[in-house]
Amino acid sequence: MVGLAFLPNSAFARDKTDVILLKNGDRITGEVKKLENGILQVDLDYVDGSISINWLKVVRLESTELFLIQLQDGSIYSARVVSPLLSGTPAKIEIQPVGQKALLVDRSQVVRMNQTSASLWRRFSGDISLGATYSKGNSTTQYNVGSELDYQETRWGARTSYGSNLSSSTGATTATRNQVDLIAYRLLPWKNYFYAGTAGFLQSSVQGIQRQTELGIGLGRFLKNSNRIRFSALGGLGWQKAHYVASANGQRSQDTGVALLSSNLQVFSFKKTRFNLDASVAPALTPNTGRLFSRVNATYYLKLFGKVDWNFSFYGNWDTQPPAQLPSSDYGTSTGLSWTFGNK
Repeated sequence: MVGLAFLPNSAFARDKTDVILLKNGDRITGEVKKLENGILQVDLDYVDGSISINWLKVVRLESTELFLIQLQDGSIYSARVVSPLLSGTPAKIEIQPVGQKALLVDRSQVVRMNQTSASLWRRFSGDISLGATYSKGNSTTQYNVGSELDYQETRWGARTSYGSNLSSSTGATTATRNQVDLIAYRLLPWKNYFYAGTAGFLQSSVQGIQRQTELGIGLGRFLKNSNRIRFSALGGLGWQKAHYVASANGQRSQDTGVALLSSNLQVFSFKKTRFNLDASVAPALTPNTGRLFSRVNATYYLKLFGKVDWNFSFYGNWDTQPPAQLPSSDYGTSTGLSWTFGNK
């Protein structure tokens, strides 16, 4: 239900005067857009679009522009990066945080870097996914739509996501599922720790859920934060209210106090694939202490070209004590194309 990532912001036009020097001696002059997933994205005057460079192949980077930079230990700076290297330190870079002393860090410690802007709208980024399948045998049709919108400041950020699935088949009732999740977080003074507030909304015709609302608050930590893997966990308390279709005992709504335990895992492969997994469990605290809610959303992305990816997704919801005669689970898969915007 909850995932946390360093969320990129959209870039803006400027002079292409950044200098990148590679291990093999190649020298590139252009505009550094962002560093994420181990990839340094650079725009060139003589290339249509951006080029992707393996960050670990970069030995020198010079730029006087302002970026949001995240280090492997969770530290985030608004800094002018990356100033010229000092002689004799080929594996280190110098960054100059605004209003602070310059820092000399190992290149491998820099895991994310994004252009920043004073403009509110240029700090947004996200993606949109569309997919459809059809089977003539029983006239089965399935549609799926998904989207994410991210916003990032130096010490806080927010993300909202939406997923919708519709499946129809001859002789069967049309099944629909709609899910919206929101998380807003702020980093704490201790490195890699944050607190977050969450909200979720779910409709599932399969489980007889007309409307389910979730609110929560918790404390989280980045357990792994590198150019290849990001893993965070969050624990806290929450409240859930669900409205169901009429059950055998006539009960249509339930209020439940829950404990929240969630995690987010992101794995990347240079220029090719990425995998995102959000998983959560919510043991009921009141009124039924033996009840357990759980949820999984997983998506695998394969880059096709530019900002277009092919994706394969899995979703699942489980309830160990649903109202009488209602299913305890709803799960399924979908596939389609994704397009990202901003610097995502």
